[in-house]
Amino acid sequence: MVRVTFALGPGAWHGSATERLWASPIGSNRYRLENTPFCAFGVSWQDVVLAKPKGPNLVFVEVLQRGGHSIYRLLPVTTWDENFDRYWAPLAAAGCTYEGGPSRLRAVDVPAEANLHEVYKALQAGEATGVWSFEEGHCGKSVA
Repeated sequence: MVRVTFALGPGAWHGSATERLWASPIGSNRYRLENTPFCAFGVSWQDVVLAKPKGPNLVFVEVLQRGGHSIYRLLPVTTWDENFDRYWAPLAAAGCTYEGGPSRLRAVDVPAEANLHEVYKALQAGEATGVWSFEEGHCGKSVA
């Protein structure tokens, strides 16, 4: 696997200028993303992206094919505690997984087959009770 570098917007809460995601080369400067973005917007796990070499790095150019996944980010309002498991349970039942990251952030992968209405309802429930705040990194399918 290789790392693809994504430029991030200035002034974001994390203070980082870039994020590097693991990716599998699939030929012709195309790469399949193999982890969940913590900071980059508009991309998700399993998306196929075009990346070009720039110095020692591979730099993201554009998304070529969507993998169908959605990405949400959770940040605890205070600390992660026993309430997390209770509010996480409906997300896990929907097939969601997460990776832990900087500043106690959890990047949530929502598989393509998940019901996004139910996922969003569970995300809102955790936020409404003060367990976490959340943001959408990318919605992988249209929601009617």
